[in-house]
Amino acid sequence: MKLASFLNNLFKKGGFILIDANSQKYIIGNPNKDKPLTLKLLDKNLNYKLLINPDLYFGEAYTDGSLLIENGSLTDFLELAFKNIGRNEINLSGYLLKKIKGTIRYLTNFNFAKKSKKNVAHHYDISDDLYELFLDPKRQYSCGYFKNDNDTLETAQQNKINHIIKKLNLKPNQKVLDIGSGWGHLAIEIAKQSKCEVTGITLSENQYKYANEKAKEYNLENQVQFKLCDYRNVKEKFDRVVSVGMFEHVGRKFYKTFFKQVDKLLNDNGLALIHTIGSVNQPRDPQPWITKYIFPGGYTPSLSEVAGPIEKSGLIVSDLEVLRMHYSHTLRNWKERCIKNQSKITEMFDEKFFRMWEFYLASCEMAFKWGDQVVFQFQLTKDLTTAPNTRDYIY
Repeated sequence: MKLASFLNNLFKKGGFILIDANSQKYIIGNPNKDKPLTLKLLDKNLNYKLLINPDLYFGEAYTDGSLLIENGSLTDFLELAFKNIGRNEINLSGYLLKKIKGTIRYLTNFNFAKKSKKNVAHHYDISDDLYELFLDPKRQYSCGYFKNDNDTLETAQQNKINHIIKKLNLKPNQKVLDIGSGWGHLAIEIAKQSKCEVTGITLSENQYKYANEKAKEYNLENQVQFKLCDYRNVKEKFDRVVSVGMFEHVGRKFYKTFFKQVDKLLNDNGLALIHTIGSVNQPRDPQPWITKYIFPGGYTPSLSEVAGPIEKSGLIVSDLEVLRMHYSHTLRNWKERCIKNQSKITEMFDEKFFRMWEFYLASCEMAFKWGDQVVFQFQLTKDLTTAPNTRDYIY
């Protein structure tokens, strides 16, 4: 069996039992002898589909139930797989298919305002009740900041907010723009902690409504406002610009547009903080399953892909921090909360949706733990003297 041969070449650490649709059993690597992790295929087509394009078809098979994992969980199998794959491609055919599809996508995918709004709605407007089940009370749907690995999700997300606010080096009465403001709590926290005037913009109808309700609840309507608006349509000037978890949706074609717009939005002594998922590898094409089912139009850039557009915009990188492992811990917490609420999620949607969501969170957790994914925090200014010379003001 070619699939078994391929997997034996891939899995050098640990192993599992593979059972194909004909009930034929294969030993892959060095599985646990007492209770081996077992991968059971219920569809004969998976024998070649997993060989040709595992990046796409493994997630699809787990989601539709044609692939089962026994004597362990999805996380157990993905941890084993990502330990062996690391930052490399799984196989040549999968890489070539990603390359072809990635090139076509790059040539045909234009994240103009209308398309961006549609992409955002695909993920963020499915159900506020779903996000209520696994996010922290401040609904931070981005990487937390874990000072300790065992920090609670709530602690890590508050740490993240505080860390970003310190990096912004805010002064009272400054005007702040939050691009991609989500459910609004970062903007609200900035207003509460700094006495600044904050404008948050989002393309999500659900998030826009929720954020405005929260601003009223905190009696901050005079200090915080939210707009349903694309970043390209903002005309005002600001002292500070912050963007957390939005840059991944900008699209490679629009990196220059984004940073030129940030430059236009900032006053001469202004400062921006851009927090985005990125890759420590050289530029590569999007993960096909994530693009198809979770984040259409999304892309996590390599550092080299961001540096050029920043330089061409005229902005200065005054500070750059790489957050490693923090998102793995964040995703682990989200995943565990989803599993705890499996019956509720299944009732909201169905079993297939739950398995899709579980695969999304678990596979991303392992990509940040063993793969190439990290978080970049870019601090940007127009002038070399805008930000303090040391990091003492942050720590």
